[in-house]
Amino acid sequence: MKNIPYMNSTFYTRLSVVAVVALLAACSAATPDDKKAQLEKLKAQQADIAKQVVQLEKEIAKENPTEAKIKTKDVAVTEVKTAKFDHYVQTQGRVEAEDNISVSAKSPGVIMAVYVKEGQQVSKGQTLAQIDNAVILRSIESMKSQLELATSVYNRQKNLWDQKIGTEVQYLQAKTNKETLERNIASLEEQNQMLRIKSPINGTVDEITAKIGEAVSPGQPAFRVVNTSELKITANVSDAFVTDVQKGNKVIVTIPELKKDLESKVTFVGKTIDPLSRTFQVEVALPSEANLRPNMSGVIKVVYHTEAEAIAVPINVVQDINGEKIVFVAEANGKNTVARKKVVSVEGVFGGKAQVSGLNAGDKVVTFGYQGLNDGEFLKI
Repeated sequence: MKNIPYMNSTFYTRLSVVAVVALLAACSAATPDDKKAQLEKLKAQQADIAKQVVQLEKEIAKENPTEAKIKTKDVAVTEVKTAKFDHYVQTQGRVEAEDNISVSAKSPGVIMAVYVKEGQQVSKGQTLAQIDNAVILRSIESMKSQLELATSVYNRQKNLWDQKIGTEVQYLQAKTNKETLERNIASLEEQNQMLRIKSPINGTVDEITAKIGEAVSPGQPAFRVVNTSELKITANVSDAFVTDVQKGNKVIVTIPELKKDLESKVTFVGKTIDPLSRTFQVEVALPSEANLRPNMSGVIKVVYHTEAEAIAVPINVVQDINGEKIVFVAEANGKNTVARKKVVSVEGVFGGKAQVSGLNAGDKVVTFGYQGLNDGEFLKI
């Protein structure tokens, strides 16, 4: 029969009440002093009956645990398993192009023509714009005419000199005139090339600031050419990890705009510490990705240590009680399940999880309802 403890308690309570009422009725004709004495006696009997009721309830609960009412707390548990666990440092970074070049003119002048448009693919050495070179072109044409005459004179003087006719001075003078004009023309040709603004790399024209009819000068940006096939992300890392972060470390890069993670490696580690921010710079080469753009922001996780077989639990289930790190696990106790307190030490916290020691694979960690739990408390999973 169920609810035996409750029935016994009710029975004994009613019995005590009936006894008290009967005695009071029997003594209604007694004197006041007698009534007081009888009342005290009844109270003593009532207290004794109450004690007997409690004792019987305990004995019944012990003899029939399945029929006794046990107060339980609803919880959820997760069985822990050993798995690979990465220790990493996380920081914010910015995507940059390996080749992101501001192109300017080599010689001052006025822009005569712009040959490209923004977004156009260009190759190394391709002319992007032409600066006014009319004066130099006229000088080159004039010198070329002089060179033709000088070359003709030189050839005649050489023929004569080969026949031992004429003087050596005439031959050398003709030769010098010809070579001087050739060097002058070459110099003008070089100056003419400097009046062409050329792309120094293969890439895409990202920005054009040069305009036809506008005067330009060396150092003044005219174009921006970006090679997006080779991108990297740069970030600053706290000097607390200066001995952990090394070139070649595995890196997980998260670009919010792409909604995906990219895996790469550290390609550069700065050798100096910024005195103000107490950080050093790292660079990570990015794999080819069609939608990656310079100046995108991203989160990088530099993995500097990996545990092949570690036990990790959600960081929120680790409670700090009386200076100890506590985790509750569910354990079988006969036909019941009870909470057991486990003291753990936290080896590292990464990605919302804590690597801990003090637990074993197979332990069922309480992940819901762990607040306010007590050691030995009955659980309902």
